[in-house]
Amino acid sequence: MIENVQDVSLSQDIVYGIAASPTFAEDGICFAAQRSGLYRSDDGGETWRFAFESLDLENTLPATSVQVSPGFSSDKSVFVGVPGGILRSVDGGDTWRVVVLRSPPPSVSTLAISPDFIHDGVLLAGAMEDGVFRSGDRGKSWAAWNFRLLDLSVLCIAISADFANDETLFIGTESGIFRSRNGGRAWEEGGFSTELAPVLSLALSPNYARDETLFAGTETHGLLRSKDRGQTWERLGEDTIAGEAVNGILLSPEYPDTPYLLAAVGASLFVSRDEGQTWRPWKERWAPSHGVTFVLAPQGLEDDDPLLVGLVGGEVLRF
Repeated sequence: MIENVQDVSLSQDIVYGIAASPTFAEDGICFAAQRSGLYRSDDGGETWRFAFESLDLENTLPATSVQVSPGFSSDKSVFVGVPGGILRSVDGGDTWRVVVLRSPPPSVSTLAISPDFIHDGVLLAGAMEDGVFRSGDRGKSWAAWNFRLLDLSVLCIAISADFANDETLFIGTESGIFRSRNGGRAWEEGGFSTELAPVLSLALSPNYARDETLFAGTETHGLLRSKDRGQTWERLGEDTIAGEAVNGILLSPEYPDTPYLLAAVGASLFVSRDEGQTWRPWKERWAPSHGVTFVLAPQGLEDDDPLLVGLVGGEVLRF
């Protein structure tokens, strides 16, 4: 059963995730998953409306994560993690179908969608104490896929852009990083030290199949990079971004040819133009009143591209 949660005041709100239509430049559609529920914008994040109206809830239902189908312009599919299960919409978030995960209901922490979702229908959900759940039928049904997964506290998931061929997934947990090379059927530990955990965010190079590069954001040990599929790691930006929680990592869609990175670190954003070797504040003298919890660049990381920033407190800022 999906768990209803008592009303949450705005002062307690927080943005857990943001997702945008693949055709964001044309339609301006995006979603924000927050403790107070799910919100939708049709004007690029300038204004927002509550997207759970059709559920007719008596109490607040937190939206802990959100993903939009790569084929959203035609299939209108949106997926939202909530306490106890997944909400699935095939009409852009106007109406929802509830998929309850196995009992006892898990606390869904993160969602990830296959880049080849249009063809394979694969989705992954991570739970705080119950590991990974996988759907191969566009979110209609789910099953736990935790073979050899030694830590079931899943905080983030990253999928290879070449998933259709390499079936590679990474998850960040309370104790480190695990990898699957068969679509989540089995998991293996990499070379990530447990002393650096927990891992709050992950990002794979768009050319991971070629350059084997991925990034990991930690709670207290900054940002790390691996260039050998997670076997060995190096710290980045120790003089600039070390010591605070790294809640998000974005790579240019053309990475590494365009070696741009953006990291959400504590209450700030930092950018690198040299694959993470050096960093500078994203905007000089920009200091939000609350910590940055999520960041999305739906069109890329060029200076003129829009940026959506989620904060503790429930604000979503557009730049």
